Amino acid sequence: MARTDLSNAKKAKQDEFYTQLEDIEKELRFYKDHFNGKVVFCNCDDPYESNFFKYFALHFNDLGLKKLICTCYDGSPFMGNELVFDFDIFHNEASKKAYKVEITEVKDENGDGAIDLSDVRILLQNDKNAISILKGNGDFRSPECVELLKEADIVVTNPPFSLFREYVAQLVEYDKKYIILGNMNAITYRDIFSLIQNNKMWIGQGFNLSMIFKTTYANTNEGNRKYVASKGYNPDDNFVKTPAIAWYTNLDIQKRHEELDLYKSYTPEEYKKYDNYDAINVDKVTDIPCDYEGVMGVPLTFLDKYNPDQFEIIGRTGDIEWAQSECDFFTPPSAERIAKYKKQDHTWRVQNPYFVDETDNVHTIYFRILIRKRSKNNQ
Repeated sequence: MARTDLSNAKKAKQDEFYTQLEDIEKELRFYKDHFNGKVVFCNCDDPYESNFFKYFALHFNDLGLKKLICTCYDGSPFMGNELVFDFDIFHNEASKKAYKVEITEVKDENGDGAIDLSDVRILLQNDKNAISILKGNGDFRSPECVELLKEADIVVTNPPFSLFREYVAQLVEYDKKYIILGNMNAITYRDIFSLIQNNKMWIGQGFNLSMIFKTTYANTNEGNRKYVASKGYNPDDNFVKTPAIAWYTNLDIQKRHEELDLYKSYTPEEYKKYDNYDAINVDKVTDIPCDYEGVMGVPLTFLDKYNPDQFEIIGRTGDIEWAQSECDFFTPPSAERIAKYKKQDHTWRVQNPYFVDETDNVHTIYFRILIRKRSKNNQ
């Protein structure tokens, strides 16, 4: 969906974006070795609609899970559309309450030789201890959900985008492993970037994705609707395209150890130096020079190729406090130049990297990650 639509959704707290099963399968196939014997917690997921719940329930035995825990927030607007339960707690007004599901085994309940959602439904109907109403509203910050978090080994979900920083902070506080979805621009947040810089969080397999989510509001953008329809989804069923989505994790995967092939050589003519940072500008990740040992400013998409054994992340250009107090290769412009550049580009900020041409006009760059190649001298 359009970025403005996503922004409006956040403002209205319309944070229910239901991930499609095929997108979950594409990502989680790279983590299968991490799940054996583990307790998985999906703490933003109503089993009626959550494909995270469906994925782990269907693959419970394949992954060797110890337990699957799933909690929802104040019930689901889609309740009853997928898994239909006959329990008394799901009748009438009680069905709107938040609840949890805990599964410790999944068997071929109907004896048809395969495990599918019908087996999960039979399991939950026969095991009254597997599903229960929560005392609170199911918010991931509530005391009972925090207690469930403490029990978990790995958290896997699509948390509310508007609460992404708070959600990640909780995972860090309780030292949890995780695989979660978020907006790509979350990288620019100081606290999220700090985790990435210190190798406590990294990009998963999927990055800068345009994903289709099911939501609780109508898709009114015509271009978005056409895209959704072209992918086989009905936009009238509240499916929307959302750009710039990334998977974030702290579980090790092979991608993180793949070395980026560098083939270009440095020349001062091609790689200009910023006027306020002692660093060269690199517009494309594929253009990182193989023979430059100094600091380089690279686009945000670099993180999709980041190998901590090959590169060191020094900082980011959007952080004025870091630039002024910690960065020893940052030189702020004079007050006179600041005033002149502001007239040329009202969005320009002191910490933004820029060049000045022969006619004293400024050319600014929105955002750069500052990196340096690893070597024996700076490893």
